[in-house]
Amino acid sequence: MTVVLALDTTTPAGSVAFVEDDRVEDERRGDASRTHAERLPGEVVNVLDARGLSAADVDLFAVASGPGSFTGLRIGIATIQGLAFVHRRPVIGVSALDALAWAAGADAAPGTLVAAWMDAHRREVFSALYRVTEAAPFALDRLVEIDAAAVGDPSATLARWAARDRTRTPMFVGDGAVCYEDAIRRSAANAVIVPPFPIAGTIGRLGLARARAGAAGDPASIRPLYVRRPDAEIDREKRDTRL
Repeated sequence: MTVVLALDTTTPAGSVAFVEDDRVEDERRGDASRTHAERLPGEVVNVLDARGLSAADVDLFAVASGPGSFTGLRIGIATIQGLAFVHRRPVIGVSALDALAWAAGADAAPGTLVAAWMDAHRREVFSALYRVTEAAPFALDRLVEIDAAAVGDPSATLARWAARDRTRTPMFVGDGAVCYEDAIRRSAANAVIVPPFPIAGTIGRLGLARARAGAAGDPASIRPLYVRRPDAEIDREKRDTRL
């Protein structure tokens, strides 16, 4: 039996999950009225306490690597890195876009396109596009990435994808899909839109599958998937050009 503790802090609520082998035994959405800094690592400890376990009993730590709030990502990754470092356990990062698509596409027919959309604010979405294969749900080759993680205007994203393939309408999943449903409906009136759901359990399952394939590493190996450059970096460049 392999015990996985998974954490998602890409959204205000986020989620935490306890996974045993390929089973999500406990998954809890966070309290969006409080910041991640206020709630962590307490939420992680609560999930383990409910199973009569401690962080020392965890075999693998998995965390959403992004995209999402810069602050949320840093806090979530730092929390998992700290626990893994103290207990000398491997860590793996999983894209939140991957997690949304793998979960939404679990029961989809081969050939289905799955579009993961997360609200990036500023009238933009974080997006990625995948195609479902004949592999088993949550297998590493279940989805093929067609369009890598990006950030941009929803309508421009739809136009880019339509130019690539006008014969198939993707299934859309995530809070970005709900937020920009009108834009999606203008492009494809019959598109299936799946509301957002907690993804920590999927992160745990995908993380374990990738770890078994040799992808896990030490705590320092986690690299945030920001997609969008930090505002501080952009502002610094603007100041430098004025000098």
